[in-house]
Amino acid sequence: MTTSDHFLRRLARVNPTTAFIVALVLLLAGLFLSGIVGALLLAALAAGLAALTFTTWPVQPPITRIVRVVLLTLLVVAVVGKAL
Repeated sequence: MTTSDHFLRRLARVNPTTAFIVALVLLLAGLFLSGIVGALLLAALAAGLAALTFTTWPVQPPITRIVRVVLLTLLVVAVVGKAL
């Protein structure tokens, strides 16, 4: 079993509710904390979303791909806005 297979198997076992709550906490903390701390939290969330998008790209329908790219773009814009 390759490392990517192991990662995908672990990712598939993550409780969706837990993943949502963690992502929501990171998003809210990143938006409400000022300066570089907020930007770093949002950047961590963007990196996780980018990794998820990259690994699941081949099996996603086109509309899901579009939504993920738009959300990732908005998140990166928020990171840049927080960092400035």
